[in-house]
Amino acid sequence: MSETAPNQSRSESGARGLLVPSLLALAVFALLVSLGVWQLHRLAWKEDLIAKIDARAHGPAVAIPPQSAWASLRPDDYEYRHVSVSGRFEHDKEALVFRASGPGDGLSKPGYLVMTPLQLDDGSHVLIGRGFVPEESRDPAMRAAGQIEGEVTVTGLMRAPEPRNTFTPADTPAKNQWFTRDPLAIAAHFGLERSAPFSIDADATLLPGGLPRGGVTVVTIPNDHLSYALTWFGLAATLVVIFGLVVIRRTRRP
Repeated sequence: MSETAPNQSRSESGARGLLVPSLLALAVFALLVSLGVWQLHRLAWKEDLIAKIDARAHGPAVAIPPQSAWASLRPDDYEYRHVSVSGRFEHDKEALVFRASGPGDGLSKPGYLVMTPLQLDDGSHVLIGRGFVPEESRDPAMRAAGQIEGEVTVTGLMRAPEPRNTFTPADTPAKNQWFTRDPLAIAAHFGLERSAPFSIDADATLLPGGLPRGGVTVVTIPNDHLSYALTWFGLAATLVVIFGLVVIRRTRRP
């Protein structure tokens, strides 16, 4: 009896000493589980978005939104929408956006995405990503056959402005050297009025001379939410195991 009482007293003391750590562990556990659940909700949202984008990109070409709607457009509402638009190219205002590599088929080397303003019948403009040209074809004179004149109809995918990061070099418009697909910045440089905040990547229509090479859009929608959710749930499970071992050790300490 005299030996049992001290052991019981130490056990009760150890249990009382776990109150605060238990509350903290419970709070962290709840946070980790809630983050995992949030990522599952994000997963459902992203899968729905991917399905919508897939339907947009592979559906029949539709007319672009009217100019009156341009200011209120959100990228999630139009990114990769398959559209058709008619107008006249202004080749003298061509912008070259650097790309480290082309689409393959002999063009897996540095070059440029050719972006050319298309003037619509009402005088507004839409930047068209006509396709890729290698470095040696940077000069339009080297691909004169592809500089189509007159009224044209372009089908392609609507694209949101390309984001910058801390590693993106600064554009040098004076040298026609751009590093992001930014339609409004390009339009401002060339003094284009009423220019769309989006651009259009042209489909893979073979042009005279073969350049620019269209149809180079890569549809990439990152979807890592399931792995993130499993990570949070895994951390929560690890916390339970570790804390359980701590409890056992503290309550059984002689």
